[in-house]
Amino acid sequence: MEPSKSNDSSGMDEFGYTQTLDRSIGKFASFAAGVSYISILTGVFQLFYFGFSMAGPAYAWSWPIVFVGQLMVALCFAELAGRYPVAGSVYNWAKRLASGTSSWLAGWLLLLSSIMALGSVALALQITLPQLWSGFQFVGDGTGPFDFAMNGVVLATIMITISTLINAFGVKLMTRINSIGVFVELIAAVLLILALGWHVVRGPEVFFDTAGFGEGNDLGFFGVFLIGAMASGYVMYGFDTASSLGEETKDPKKTAPKAIIRAVTASFILGGGILLFGILAAPDLNDPKVGAADGGLQHIVLSVLGGPFGKAFLVCIVVAVVVCTLAVHAAAIRMMFAMARDNNLPFSRQLSKVDPVRRTPTVAAIVIGVLAVLPLLINVMQPAIFTILSSISIVLIYMSYLLVTVPLLRKRFLKKWPLATTDGSEPGFSMGKWGLPVNILAVLWGGAMTINLIWPRQEIYNSVPPFEWYLQWGGVIFVAAVTVGGALLYRLKIRHQTGVLAEHAASVAAHPSSSAADHSAPHPTSPSAAVLP
Repeated sequence: MEPSKSNDSSGMDEFGYTQTLDRSIGKFASFAAGVSYISILTGVFQLFYFGFSMAGPAYAWSWPIVFVGQLMVALCFAELAGRYPVAGSVYNWAKRLASGTSSWLAGWLLLLSSIMALGSVALALQITLPQLWSGFQFVGDGTGPFDFAMNGVVLATIMITISTLINAFGVKLMTRINSIGVFVELIAAVLLILALGWHVVRGPEVFFDTAGFGEGNDLGFFGVFLIGAMASGYVMYGFDTASSLGEETKDPKKTAPKAIIRAVTASFILGGGILLFGILAAPDLNDPKVGAADGGLQHIVLSVLGGPFGKAFLVCIVVAVVVCTLAVHAAAIRMMFAMARDNNLPFSRQLSKVDPVRRTPTVAAIVIGVLAVLPLLINVMQPAIFTILSSISIVLIYMSYLLVTVPLLRKRFLKKWPLATTDGSEPGFSMGKWGLPVNILAVLWGGAMTINLIWPRQEIYNSVPPFEWYLQWGGVIFVAAVTVGGALLYRLKIRHQTGVLAEHAASVAAHPSSSAADHSAPHPTSPSAAVLP
């Protein structure tokens, strides 16, 4: 399953579009985009306390399990990225594999999830900054019932504002900052693993001890492990960002697939090392701070390394949160831009506008930033804001991924995949005979994780009073509402206006779409289906 040799065929006219974005991203910057979206220092440090509080040290087993499942998805995505390295990759892939409704839903769900994930990632600053310096606790002293949540919203709003300015300025600035940040994050992760490994105080047998967790749960330890596993499932996604920036990447058909696989693999290795040695080096696993939102892995690092060294690593975590925010924002912008240039969103002409100097979707950058802040303001008095936002956004991401892997599997069963490339070149990546079993595992994994994530557990969706049925079922209700509402919006309105806007259409008229290779006509969302004046 090695990336295969191919010529650089990155001309956008192949996909029915004209090149309007700045193609300046190199190999490391593409890899960095995937790594920074996953951002192990952000996700692992943000959610360690949750996984540990649910299932104890043994929750760490969820990390390799999630990796294997997500690797199956990443391999499918790498194969698609080797053929279609286009902005809004999940949306554009689904567009070539499925019906207009399901492909539009793939983009719609991922766009909504990215907007919510942007706020959720920025909220991670609240877990680290006040532990660095108490002055970052702007609201109260951190002991009030709403101090933690409200201050998190303040810090997140500031971070999203900064991210909006950087992303609106241009992809070169964003990727330069992102690459530097990822380099710092990778070095910090390696050093942190070595430092924690030096201070190990217990053996690996702790990972084979349930430590009393699961008592009282209907499913025993397995029940709480499924909940704790969400802490890993919340982290290892977003590797498709490398392909979503494909229109701005040099030689994308070869670069994007490698970046996707390397990003998820590097994140697994480094994140797993931090989890492993963090638990083995913790001075006291019975310390309530280890499983508390204002403690967690940050508390372990400060306790083990202490003084300036511990603080220095927390600074690196802040850097990771910053670049993760930039990457999530950038991915959301490309999804909004990709759907808008097909006239598949309200106000599409404005949202797809590209700044002629900076060659970036400036309007989309600003709109995404504003929309990401709104859920934070609505939930400002909700102490469980971190878990709730993370849960809903990740459910939508896994659903959008399924809207790619399921139709891809159907194509394989019908012998309509893999298809020959339209320009006669070799695809950038191919799984060969492994494609079918990997695709089957990707679909099974995605379905199982979606059920686990959306399961209306009180520990996730209604963890603090008041305990109401509509709060516990809030995730199911919200996901159903945006899915059904989105489908109705598309069927009743959007599909009647679909077509590539003239300013984004390829100068060569009506290129054959990739679906022509399987002798099927392009559906309304195909870039070759229509060009709007």
